[in-house]
Amino acid sequence: MATATRTARRDAGSKEFSFAWEGKDKSGKMMRGEMRAASEALARSSLRRQGILVSKVKKQAFKRGGKITEKDITLFTRQLATMMKAGVPLLQAFDIVGKGAPNQAVAKLMMDVKSDVETGSSLNQAFRKYPLHFDALFCNLVAAGESAGILDAILDRLATYKEKILAIKSKIKSALFYPVAVIVVAVIVMTVIMLFVIPSFKSVFSSFGAELPGPTLLVIGMSDFMVAYWYIIFGVLGGILYGFFYMWKRSEKMQFAMDRLFLRLPIFGDIVRKATIARWARTLSTMFAAGVPLVEALDSVGGASGNYVYRSATRQIQSEVSTGTSLTVAMQNANVFPNMVTQMVSIGEESGQLDQMLSKVADFFEAEVDDAVEAMSSLMEPIIMVVLGTLIGGIVVSMYLPIFKLGAVV
Repeated sequence: MATATRTARRDAGSKEFSFAWEGKDKSGKMMRGEMRAASEALARSSLRRQGILVSKVKKQAFKRGGKITEKDITLFTRQLATMMKAGVPLLQAFDIVGKGAPNQAVAKLMMDVKSDVETGSSLNQAFRKYPLHFDALFCNLVAAGESAGILDAILDRLATYKEKILAIKSKIKSALFYPVAVIVVAVIVMTVIMLFVIPSFKSVFSSFGAELPGPTLLVIGMSDFMVAYWYIIFGVLGGILYGFFYMWKRSEKMQFAMDRLFLRLPIFGDIVRKATIARWARTLSTMFAAGVPLVEALDSVGGASGNYVYRSATRQIQSEVSTGTSLTVAMQNANVFPNMVTQMVSIGEESGQLDQMLSKVADFFEAEVDDAVEAMSSLMEPIIMVVLGTLIGGIVVSMYLPIFKLGAVV
């Protein structure tokens, strides 16, 4: 019974709400803000412990917000960095960001983090409670900034880093959007033609009175097969796609194989490789500049690269660096970086400016990604048009071939 009572109390205490409060501090100055607490009584008690004479406490009703995206976290990081550089106190900065966030889910997250900081947690400890939104890289950099007393500078570097990474991902997604959208529309059009248009032509050709051309018979046969077994076809395709993506998300071997395949693709692979190297260099530059030891920084670099081939290579590099091997030699042994990258790293190690050299490498490859995406976009458009024109045009011509023979039959 006692155990059940303690469990119930713990469950009740774990549910917190947001309260808006007003009151006066010890000097009589009016203050207001928001805080998280399990009840109004606990909120008042917490404020009294802080030396605030409470005049009003009101429970806030949070509306269910949307999903918190990487763009939301990037914007929050930039806003927090800007306000801290301007001298705004940390808790007040969270108030400003939370109240100004259009996404209520972001506002709630900010209030939750602020509440943890108010109760004595360090900022990096508060962030670590929300690993879905703040990864190990983010938390480690914030911890380094707090310990060195340069949190505003670290947040500024972190915001720049996240903006650069977000820009690369956005460019790649925008380059893929057009071909994927065209292919999806083409599949829908082909399906409609096969299921509804071709059967109408087949009923017309049934009284044709002559042998149909080979291409027409082939298209009609494909249409008959799809009409008879469309539920099986779509079911099997759906199952294959679901199983593929299920295994891709949960199998490290599958992810490694797919990432290696992406790197070997004729046109797209070069873009993926350059984007991965840019993220890798940008991450290591940001962490090294923040004062994080190289071996420890490499823990986060591999995961931030977004590619299992480079994650595996980073583990090998980390292992060699931890035994005294220079970063340049370890990167050469990994055999996944171009010669230009290793030469820049070598110069950075010799001159003591490794973070700056890695930043220049990231800048170079980000520019290369921009150029490659533009080139791929201009190249993909005519190729897609030719392929779709051949497929759909071939079907249309096949169905009109018997009409061309109609004069001979009459």
